[in-house]
Amino acid sequence: MAKTILTHSGSFQADDIFAVAILMLTIGESKVVRTRDADQIALADYVVDVGMTHDPATHRFDHHQPGGAGERPNGIPYASCGLVWKEFGEKLSGSQEVTDLIDINLMQPLDAHDNGVSIADYRFKNVRTYSIVDFLYSFLPSLHESEEELYRIFMQLVGVARELLLREIAKAKNIIAGEAKVREVYEASPDKRIVILPEELPWGRVFAEKPEVLFVVYPRNDSRWGLRVVQDTGFVSRRPLPLSWAGKKDKELQQITGVPDAVFCHRALFTAVAQSKEGAIALAEIALNA
Repeated sequence: MAKTILTHSGSFQADDIFAVAILMLTIGESKVVRTRDADQIALADYVVDVGMTHDPATHRFDHHQPGGAGERPNGIPYASCGLVWKEFGEKLSGSQEVTDLIDINLMQPLDAHDNGVSIADYRFKNVRTYSIVDFLYSFLPSLHESEEELYRIFMQLVGVARELLLREIAKAKNIIAGEAKVREVYEASPDKRIVILPEELPWGRVFAEKPEVLFVVYPRNDSRWGLRVVQDTGFVSRRPLPLSWAGKKDKELQQITGVPDAVFCHRALFTAVAQSKEGAIALAEIALNA
């Protein structure tokens, strides 16, 4: 018999959409009910974002009760999707490492928003990040829509959330595997200031903890080779490329650098491109000694 997943009726949020999506992926065949009726809540197999109870043993995942449902070590409180992910994420993703990465990248921003906790500072008046929350809210109909119509839209968005979760799980697995390769290359690199990768790999988190790494050389997917400056928090480059390279390309950049196959340098001085591996390494060595 299909399990019942119950959440509240009325308006929906990213929190309950993702909580239901996680459960549907985890338990398989299920029936989704949207109601605030106490009798139905008591009988449901899984309850999210309603019911005023957090008890994983009985599959109750609400965070609206006095005192909430706890918070992470960094202070971000749990909302329902984070609670459900905490309970079932490893079963769904296959490893605690993947679970933790998705919690950082997806669940914590969703939980913070649902709990009214700001995780970003906005520098421009009336301009803020457009997030997955905004995307989902764009589907909210008028308050005069019927519960039947709200249910249809809600389930449509649960389908979107399910696909996104599957993509995020696959991406997280690739990131973790790629980071393991990056660590291997780093350990074998004779000069830790310039690390040359054999393929395009996710190096950002690894080198954030390696302050001696200044430049990364890697093969691009267009058969050319890239040079990237390692940046710390706030996009601050550890060693910017030479100012004279800014915005230069082809012959002009080749004349300035002496590298015959130099192609381009970004005007913000955080990346450059050459036709060959040797060219990209040469650019890195010039920048290192500039």
